Amino acid sequence: MATFSEIADGKYVSLTTFKKDGTPVATPLWGARDGDRLLVWTTADSWKVKRIKRNAQVTIAPCSARGKVEGDAVEATAEILDAAGTEKARSFISSKYGIIGWLTVKGSSLRRGKTGTVGISVVPA
Repeated sequence: MATFSEIADGKYVSLTTFKKDGTPVATPLWGARDGDRLLVWTTADSWKVKRIKRNAQVTIAPCSARGKVEGDAVEATAEILDAAGTEKARSFISSKYGIIGWLTVKGSSLRRGKTGTVGISVVPA
C-alpha cells in the first residue's frame, strides 16, 4: 500500500470528494508536494471545490492521466487555499511539470484570470 507521500510524489493523483449522499467522485489532477501536504490546482467554480467546502474529508490515490486508479486510496483532509496559497500551488505545479506545467498554468491565468482557479491543500487524515 502506497503512503500519502508516495502518492503525492506521483505524476497524477486521483482526488476523491464526496457528494451530500456520500457518493464518491474521483478526479485526476496534477499535484506537487510541499512538505507534508499535497498541493493541487483547479477551476474555482468546479464541483470538487463546492464539495470540499461542504465536506473536507477526501481520499487520494495514484492514477493514470485518464484517472484509472492504480493503487489503494489514502484518507486525507482538503482545504481551499487563499490567493497566496493558490499562487504557491501554481508555482509548485509549474516547477514539477516543467514547460508543460508552466504553459498550462500561464494559459489558465490568461484565460480565467487569477481568481478563476484555486489551490487546494491536502494533508493526511
